[in-house]
Parts: sequence; C-alpha cells; structure tokens
Amino acid sequence: MAEEVGFLGLGIMGKAMSINLLRHGFKVTVWNRTLSRCDELVEHGASVADTPAAVVKKCKYTIAILSDPSAALSVVFDKDGVLEQICSGKGYIDMSTVDSDTSSKINEAITSKGGYFLEAPVSGSKKPAEDGQLVILAAGEKTLYEEALPAFNIMGKKSFFLGQVGNGAKMKLVVNMMMGSMMNAFSEGLILADKSGLNTQTLLDVLDLGAIANPMFKMKGPTMIKKSYSPAFPLKHQQKDMRLALALGDEYAVSMPVAAAANEAFKKARSMGFGDLDFSAVYETVKFPQGSS
Repeated sequence: MAEEVGFLGLGIMGKAMSINLLRHGFKVTVWNRTLSRCDELVEHGASVADTPAAVVKKCKYTIAILSDPSAALSVVFDKDGVLEQICSGKGYIDMSTVDSDTSSKINEAITSKGGYFLEAPVSGSKKPAEDGQLVILAAGEKTLYEEALPAFNIMGKKSFFLGQVGNGAKMKLVVNMMMGSMMNAFSEGLILADKSGLNTQTLLDVLDLGAIANPMFKMKGPTMIKKSYSPAFPLKHQQKDMRLALALGDEYAVSMPVAAAANEAFKKARSMGFGDLDFSAVYETVKFPQGSS
C-alpha cells in the first residue's frame, strides 16, 4: 500500500485525479470547499478532513488543484489553511493553473515554514484526467518531484521537471494560450464551411487527414456541430488562462494579437452565459456574432 497523500479541490479535474490514486492503492485524505463533493471519494475509500490544515497535518505531502489564483492563495493563506500545518518534512504540490507570481508567493510561504513546494499544473481536461493521461508540468523542489513521481505516473502519461518555480506556470499558460487561439480559428473555419455550403463533417474528415490534424479538432468538432458543450474544460477557466497568458506577454513585451482576439471572443462567450460550458462553446460567438441564439 502506498503512503497517504492529501488532495485539496474536487472539481472536474481533482475528482478524477484523486479517484485514480485511490484505485491504484494510495490512501488519500481529501478536502473540498463544498464538503458534499467529498461523498463520492469516500465511496472509493478516501478519508475526509474538515480543513486544508487538517489534510496537511495528516499527510506527508498534499496536492491541490483549484480554479484560479485567488482560490489557490486562499487555501494556503486563509484561516485553517495549508500554512497553519506545513512544516519541515512536509510537501505541498499545487497543480492549479495560475500565474508565476502566484506560484512564487505560495513557494515563499511554504519554504519559510520549512516545507517543500512544487508547482505542477497539468495539460489535459476531464477525459485525460479520468484515464490517467495528463501531462504534468512540474517546477520547484526536485526532491519533492521525485517523491511524488509514483502519484504523477498514475495521474499522467508524462511528467516534465522544468526547473525553478514559475516555469511550470509559464509553460501551462503558453500551452493554454495556443489552445484557446486554435479553438477560435477552428470555430471560424467550421462556420465558414457551413455558411459557404460545405458539409462540416466532411471538413472534419479532411482536417483529420492533413498536416493540422490534432486530437482537439477530432474530439471537439463533432460535439460543436451538435451544439453539445458538456464541460470537460469550462470556458470561464480558458478565458482566465488567456488573460494570464496575455499578462505574461505584457511582462516580456511579446506582441500577441491573435491571443488577444481569442481572449475577447472568450469574454464575449462569458457575457452570453457560456462560462460554465465547455470552452468549445466559443463557437457560438462566431455562429451568432450579435450575441443572441
């Protein structure tokens, strides 16, 4: 039996990842802000703690995957948070998608208490999380990375160690910025094909045989045509990542007009009420440019 690990955050990703750990023999203690979300994990054998601090106290290292920078900071710094129990010999692994400044703040706080910190955002959404096929982008304390590799190997198909804290966050934002920009171009292509009298399924077949074939087009295209947007990766989180990537571009004076336009489309989709749907729902902003369907 593997050692016990903590897990904070049981959203779409966290639930799937922690269930995988349980299925592979890990003992897992979980916490979620809405405690009822822990019930399904209990059925799989998890223990539940009332606070993040209680999870950290019980476990040698604790994993968190939270919705945004404010949630990631709150779990660490608020009352009954991670900082209250982190100490020498304990590790904290934040797998949330945040900016590098947020990771650095958490790193400084954890290490000031003698703990170890690793940022490890993941590339992949609901299905890869369920299948243990995520790509893990880790940076920070190398010894904690090596200690967590057995868990990473269950949750993901490949882990990268990228050096100092901040590099994992930056890599994830670059990847998601490119993904969001691609989704907008894909949406425009589907609409253009449809409006000009072409069969959109035939377009998907053509794309799948060409140089720009990719899993995202193959997986999302059929559901977009059917206007089915069950959230594998919520649109509001994609827009958050576009915003953070554009801020990174500002920091390094990188001109990003394509990403900026894609961000505006995701913001528009949020204003149309699509924030909790899959990020592929940005298709609706192209299909109905006036904002009404």
